[in-house]
Amino acid sequence: MSGTVTTGTAAEADAEARLSETRSFAPSPEFAAQANVDASVYELASADPIAFWERAAERLDWAERWRTAHTWAPPVAVAGANGAPASLTIPEATWFAGGRLNVAANCLDRHVAAGRGGRVALFFEGEPGDRQAVTYAELQRRVARAANGLTALGIEPGDRVVVYLPVLVETVVIALACARIGAVHSLVFGGFSAEAVRFRLEDTGAKLLVTSDGQHRRGTQVEVKSIADEAVRDLPALEHVLVVRRTGQNVPWTDGRDLWWHDAIDAQPDTHDAEAFDAEHPLFIIYTSGTTGKPKGLVHTSGGYLTHASWAHWAHFDAKPDDVHWCTADLAWVTAHTYEIYGPLSNGLTQVIYEGTPDAPHRERHLEIIERYGVTVYYTAPTLIRTFMTWFGDELPGAGQPGSHDLSSIRLLGTVGEAINPEAWVWFRRNFGRDETPVVDTWWQSETGAAMIAPLPGVTTLKPGSATVALPGIDIAVVDEAGDPVAPGRAGALVARRPWPGMARTVWGDPERYRDSYWAPFAGRGEHGAYYVAGDGATIDADGCIWILGRLDDVVNVSGHRLSTIEIESSLVAHPAVGEAGVTGVSDPLTGQAVAAFVVDGAAGEAAHDELRAQVARDIGPIAKPKIVVRVPELPKTRSGKILRRLLAQLWQGDTLGDTTSLQNPWAVDGVREAVRLAQQHHVSAKETT
Repeated sequence: MSGTVTTGTAAEADAEARLSETRSFAPSPEFAAQANVDASVYELASADPIAFWERAAERLDWAERWRTAHTWAPPVAVAGANGAPASLTIPEATWFAGGRLNVAANCLDRHVAAGRGGRVALFFEGEPGDRQAVTYAELQRRVARAANGLTALGIEPGDRVVVYLPVLVETVVIALACARIGAVHSLVFGGFSAEAVRFRLEDTGAKLLVTSDGQHRRGTQVEVKSIADEAVRDLPALEHVLVVRRTGQNVPWTDGRDLWWHDAIDAQPDTHDAEAFDAEHPLFIIYTSGTTGKPKGLVHTSGGYLTHASWAHWAHFDAKPDDVHWCTADLAWVTAHTYEIYGPLSNGLTQVIYEGTPDAPHRERHLEIIERYGVTVYYTAPTLIRTFMTWFGDELPGAGQPGSHDLSSIRLLGTVGEAINPEAWVWFRRNFGRDETPVVDTWWQSETGAAMIAPLPGVTTLKPGSATVALPGIDIAVVDEAGDPVAPGRAGALVARRPWPGMARTVWGDPERYRDSYWAPFAGRGEHGAYYVAGDGATIDADGCIWILGRLDDVVNVSGHRLSTIEIESSLVAHPAVGEAGVTGVSDPLTGQAVAAFVVDGAAGEAAHDELRAQVARDIGPIAKPKIVVRVPELPKTRSGKILRRLLAQLWQGDTLGDTTSLQNPWAVDGVREAVRLAQQHHVSAKETT
């Protein structure tokens, strides 16, 4: 059983209902002996965080060393003119100001110059089965051609380039080419709508869109050029559309504006002198996505971001020169920016990139890829791990089984996205990691640039479901509404109490939104004048480990009791008959909100609703029992794998749905809607069992 009851008696009246996890896994002596970092790094970083980050920056090649390691101007209140209300100034941070470097040269040129040009940088596998092995020397040549091609198209430092491509070698090439010439890239998921692409083109004022004729999706060829055409229609700043031939389909064409990649790029010279840019020069703009509000274009700069990304990848993934690293995220997500482009390439190792979905053409595709390339580090999302649980149960086709796949090359596992359910963590370690490899659970955001909370695998004792502790150089706390740290076991808001190098510097074109979204709520607090507000709830246990409880607005409030959706989901997933669970709060006339659980059956079959309610009552407490249980074929998720809980509530309540452009599986909405209709029609699970 995954948890224990922690509330209920009068003496515990001030306690909160918490899922308790008692399992822990210390690093093996063998892993600790070869790890890149040891426990002393925490003390060094704590003694002088700025000096610590300077040492991390020295891992990179700089054309000119920085003059000032760090400056920070927090938001402060200033009196309004003529009696107007006081307002907050815009916060401003710099890292390594005056230093100059080229990000692409740090990812390619220095490795080639050091004699490592023959090492494979990218193993590409397309969904149809086509493959490429691209060495560092070849990738450098391809990026040089693309840089020359961009310059020929009039792209200059500071210009914005929107990239609307699937996971291809060309996607990595164009991102690095933009970095090489100082252009600012913004990668967009290849499945987004014309409206979503157009918004990013308009918001950035992009001069160039890079797209493809079509994409391979679940065994079919999907034409996307017409979507790109709709997105760029009548945009005054847009000058060209550069098209990668991927599927060979006939596509609409606008002469003078549209250019084939093979014409504009492949014929260019394969050498290019990289110019160094200031550390604060913008590198990329990445947009948040969700079901409410206009997406925010977060601006990441060159020196600070690469310092954080490169060091974090090297430290918490224990990156070794002979690693074959596979981050399964789409290249448009920040996960891939940091752990599929800039982190691994800056550290000079080999990685896998895969174009397709995990079940194309069959459910063992990822297992095949791990075996084929000898993947050593496998970094994926909890939602995919839970999907594997529903597909395979504990009969994963591992070594020695019929139709088996050898996963013995894996030496480290990682998870990213939402907090992972403890049972999914244990299943992942057991089935992919032979019950021996570390599982590095990382917490971070588009806004943070790289991991903020993550174990160091040779140092940290791991707890299933917890990202454990803040990385060295990062100051994380869980605070109450006044900004004061909460007691162990209490829930609060997750904050960072001082700036860090990978932090987004602003929201593109809207610095006031940057201030108000992230810094205003705790302006004036702490040694550094403000706390960064992550928007996530969390708790810290008695050992100092941090447990993410989900978005602050994903809390269910039942008769004044604030319950974590992720903790209830974790209790449900611990039942062998539940593969996945999405929990949300729905309106209730008696308690204000009621817990509604949407469950996907697991490999072990189906459990009675009352049995599931009883499990939650045992694990967390009676107050957390779902009043509503709905069986669904699939949960709606964002492209980054997060469950859209608000959408589940809207479907139950019959509300108008919010923006669903970020869905990776839009068909799931109809499946949930039909399940809700049947549940409400037959009053299934409408009465709470006591």
